[in-house]
Amino acid sequence: MKASYKRVVLKISGEALAGENRFGLNEEVLLRIAQEVKEIRDLGVQVAIVVGGGNFWRGRTSKSMDRATADYIGMLATVINAMALQDAFEANQIPTRVQTAIEMREVAEPYIRRKAITQLANDEVVIFGAGTGNPFFSTDTTAALRAAEIEADVILLAKKVDAVYSDDPEINPNATKYDTLSHQEVLEKGLGVMDSTAASLCKDNNIPVHVFGLAEKGNILKAVRGEKIGTIIK
Repeated sequence: MKASYKRVVLKISGEALAGENRFGLNEEVLLRIAQEVKEIRDLGVQVAIVVGGGNFWRGRTSKSMDRATADYIGMLATVINAMALQDAFEANQIPTRVQTAIEMREVAEPYIRRKAITQLANDEVVIFGAGTGNPFFSTDTTAALRAAEIEADVILLAKKVDAVYSDDPEINPNATKYDTLSHQEVLEKGLGVMDSTAASLCKDNNIPVHVFGLAEKGNILKAVRGEKIGTIIK
């Protein structure tokens, strides 16, 4: 088995970490992700991870709270998830670093681009927490930014939904599934796979995005091997 990529950014939504619980952390999901990351590391792939925080906090649903405050709370939620992933990875003998865009030295390292690249080259998994460190930016934008900074070959977008659709497939059963899309089509069609800032950043830096469902076991490995699952945006 050969990998199609040398260095990847794996973006995991917070909701995916909750599993069927819909809130908090599902230990079975954490351990399964750790096992799958170990499999792709064994293929010689360098793995960086950006994780969301929607399993604990979704600031966009708050109508009364100041948007910047809500976003900062969301960034803290991503650090909880990053630490939980680190613990699951290290239980599977995967050396892991957590770097955060907001300094909290007692639990994580501050984000330093060159240090992250060195750690990846040393075969350590690097988890980026706390988003970009700025409000008004999503963790999808964080994934695009970090992918550009560390010169990743692809963003693996692991979500609850198994691909990109023309509409929400849970609401509209007749929604069209896309196998391939261009970044421009994502922007023009207003598809909800990622926000426009993230899509534009990927487009400007020629970063392909492979969208697939995290629920099915083995999908991370399949995506790294370039198998036809989900949707590829390039």
